[in-house]
Amino acid sequence: MQDVTDLAFMGLVARRSPPDFFVTEYFRVYAGSRLDPEILRSITENDTGRPVFAQLIGESIPECCRIIGELYRYAIAGIDLNLGCPAPRVYRKQVGGGLLREPEVVDRLLGSLREAIPTRFTVKMRLGFEDTRHFETLIGLMAKHCVDQVTIHGRTVRDRYQGPVQYGLIGEAVARLPCPVLVNGDVISPMQAVRVQQQTGAAGVMIGRGAVRNPWIFGQIRQVLGGDIPKPVPLSEVYTYIRELYGVIARPGSTELNRVNALKKYLNFIGLGLDGDGAFLRQVRPVKTQEQLWQVCDQFLTGDRVLPWEPSPPSVSTSALISV
Repeated sequence: MQDVTDLAFMGLVARRSPPDFFVTEYFRVYAGSRLDPEILRSITENDTGRPVFAQLIGESIPECCRIIGELYRYAIAGIDLNLGCPAPRVYRKQVGGGLLREPEVVDRLLGSLREAIPTRFTVKMRLGFEDTRHFETLIGLMAKHCVDQVTIHGRTVRDRYQGPVQYGLIGEAVARLPCPVLVNGDVISPMQAVRVQQQTGAAGVMIGRGAVRNPWIFGQIRQVLGGDIPKPVPLSEVYTYIRELYGVIARPGSTELNRVNALKKYLNFIGLGLDGDGAFLRQVRPVKTQEQLWQVCDQFLTGDRVLPWEPSPPSVSTSALISV
């Protein structure tokens, strides 16, 4: 997740319950592009003990191959190609999810990248751009070019994060592909993670937003898979997590207001389900100082309550509650 799941966040997750591997934010590839030094730190300074895949987003075959060569100077587990980003500012440049409109372009890109990548080559994709007309073709291309793993978000690009996740189509991909398939999209509780994995036959799940809300989720999933009831997380521990986030997200020279606003990107997800009507998010929206921020947290994140397994929908959309 761009500007969210960076090196600092990886460290906070790893200290609670690390996933099997991490994927960096995406390196944007274009003519003359260079490796983003902040994203590169997720590789060079990563002490989580977990493999790290370098994520690329781009459409130029020569430039992607050049960047891949640069990335293999570092200790990466492989390359992950982004074919799913639904942000309009991204897909309008014919990268990310925008490429799903042109399977013939995807065909050439996958073929060239497969030749350029000496280790694992993974892809994260969606069901299609505005509909699923190309889905079968795209899945066929993943098999044709021997992609090592495919993660599928069960919505189209146009859907963004709204509407139901189409687990049935992910199950069809599992049946057709010789490589492991991971489920992505609204996986927000350990029980649901195991349920959708079993429903689709997938090899596992990839979690982004759900891990921001609940960085304990990977360990909880392992508990469910082991036949145990996952241990609930007291809201006091969520409060500690928020304070740690606040301490590590600051850029050099950032002001207090900058830090508070940066934290709101995470609180968009953490705040879901803390209360039934979205009051936490509404009260966080206008805060401008650290003191105001902790006052809101003191109100909602103390006592004996635990983090709900699955958030109840707030009365107002998250994007409307907090924008920075």
